Amino acid sequence: MDKVIDVDFPVTWQSPVFVRIGNGTRERIDAPDAALAALLHLWPASSQSEYAVAKHRCADAIAQGSPDLARLAFGEAAVSARVL
Repeated sequence: MDKVIDVDFPVTWQSPVFVRIGNGTRERIDAPDAALAALLHLWPASSQSEYAVAKHRCADAIAQGSPDLARLAFGEAAVSARVL
């Protein structure tokens, strides 16, 4: 048997980050891919340095980087954007 099964397991965080973007309800962000989607499509302040770091860390975590660094950066971006 020389077959290799490629399984793509999602990367999740042990504890979620809850954000409230705009006048919306509180959203649970529990993985780098969800964080990246929020940053790209919903984020109110894209000119802050924390935003750029969070985008980079989340993209890295999706491609086998560190989910913990991504969560930390996303949390810092949320605090900076006042959505946490």
